Amino acid sequence: MGLPVFKNDSPSWVSPEDYLRLERDAEHKHEYYDGEIRAMAGAGYMHNLICMNLGGEIRNMLRGKGCSVVGSDQRLQILSGSAFTYPDITVVCGKPEVNEEKKPDTLLNPTLLIEVLSPSTGQHDRSNKFMLYRQVESLKQYLMIDSGSIHAELYTRDVLERWIFTETRDLTAVLDLSSIGCAVPLAEVYAGVSF
Repeated sequence: MGLPVFKNDSPSWVSPEDYLRLERDAEHKHEYYDGEIRAMAGAGYMHNLICMNLGGEIRNMLRGKGCSVVGSDQRLQILSGSAFTYPDITVVCGKPEVNEEKKPDTLLNPTLLIEVLSPSTGQHDRSNKFMLYRQVESLKQYLMIDSGSIHAELYTRDVLERWIFTETRDLTAVLDLSSIGCAVPLAEVYAGVSF
């Protein structure tokens, strides 16, 4: 994760428009945080296996229900362009909204966001990223899955706009992804994963 960091007050500060222009031509993905560009590190085998297991389970459960599942190449815009991220898995229910009709590559309205945590990204995903994600009006749930141990952390937005936290370390547990009408066995998420 965090490689070069450019601040607002430095000559290297980058506007959201310039970030998008540069990112569309870049060979590798970068996230954007209020003028700072951060190169993204590659993911390991267990991380990718968990992503595919979970994404596959959700996709199978959502067939014909008006929701779509996309992977980590889907860019998400937050706060009118003050941040752009690449969640590991994004679920959109209803019509996807994008920031530009002519370049429909940046999503605005996720229903569920999922991050698979690694030692290098876990703290950032739990704190700074979640602070940004909470500002996305369409977001109903945020799920974090640990790639180093059996551990799921789920935040659900209730009708009073409060974020309710639940977690489990029980492999027999079922993840209640109520925002998309799915119940995913944690054993399926970790299928084939060895620690």
